[in-house]
Amino acid sequence: MQIVLVCTVEAQGPAPETAPPIFPKGALFSYASDFYSRDLPAGSDQLSRTSHPTFSHHGNFVFAWGFYPNFDLRVSVPLVTNRFENGNEVGGTGIGDSLIVLKYRFYRRDSERGTTQASITSGPKLPTGTTGLRNPAGMRLPASLQPGSGSTDFFFGLNWTYTGLFHIRRLVADEQFHSLFRTTGTQQTHLGNDFESRFWLSYRPYESKDVRREWFIGPTIRWLHSNDEKIAGMKQNGSGGDVLLAGVTTFFGLSPGVHAWLGVEWAFAHSNEENFAPLRRHISFGITRQLRLF
Repeated sequence: MQIVLVCTVEAQGPAPETAPPIFPKGALFSYASDFYSRDLPAGSDQLSRTSHPTFSHHGNFVFAWGFYPNFDLRVSVPLVTNRFENGNEVGGTGIGDSLIVLKYRFYRRDSERGTTQASITSGPKLPTGTTGLRNPAGMRLPASLQPGSGSTDFFFGLNWTYTGLFHIRRLVADEQFHSLFRTTGTQQTHLGNDFESRFWLSYRPYESKDVRREWFIGPTIRWLHSNDEKIAGMKQNGSGGDVLLAGVTTFFGLSPGVHAWLGVEWAFAHSNEENFAPLRRHISFGITRQLRLF
């Protein structure tokens, strides 16, 4: 599972099934590129204190360690590029906030049909990101355009994986629900709590006899919700909202312990709040390497 919060989009992660933790004494290194495109708010195309990037790229570096059965520890550090374009362009690149989370698989049941698993993930998002980007005139960009938030936040997630759906061995249902509870950060800005639900129905049309190579593909549907932002304690009405996206994700097992993925999603419905900038498109690809540490 790769944790990449952008209102709060989480990409396909280093494994096709998100509920299981890393195996005991195992580790994972992962890199992913995530591209996000947003529409301008319905109320105005001018740069404001609640403006969000019309284009973002997150280069995400993830390390996970399975330090005990049913547990793993994950660290994620992104390199973020944000741009706001409305005829003129402002933005920049910097380190984003880092995330440190503990994952615990609290349920596993094996049967002739397949395996059902569920896990919980929680931990802090730390204010390690850049908050000093400026426009050409030297003025500091709004907090919503900075790579970092300046706030210490709390991440909470639930993951559920069900293999052998409809007693089809290669059909897998995977659900993720995640939330980010924010505090006030840079420029006295509270960016608003974020909530996300993502469902992926994947089918494995190919698996080598030695299970060294495999291929998953299937549709995704995602719901995103952002609360209104607050600046200096004042609620910015209409800055939050909802988005529904649908797309497809494919996942390749290239060799033992090496996997790659590609996912594309498009928005098909969203709120029409005056100051809400809905996500329009999300593209993700990445590669991961699992290994045994000891």
